[in-house]
Amino acid sequence: MTDTQTITIDGKEYALDSLSEAAKAQMTNLRVVDQEISRLQQQLAIAQTARNAYANALKNDLPKDA
Repeated sequence: MTDTQTITIDGKEYALDSLSEAAKAQMTNLRVVDQEISRLQQQLAIAQTARNAYANALKNDLPKDA
């Protein structure tokens, strides 16, 4: 029994070795884009955390009498 790798797209299963080179290239493109989206989401989380820290620091530096 062979251990064929598959991918499921829109509820349909495809054997990876049956895909065309163009389809395999598109799968690679999707993986790269998904990784970039994940990296950007992490960068956004870092920026939002920094923004919150700066906003809190500003609040602490504002005059208390105002």
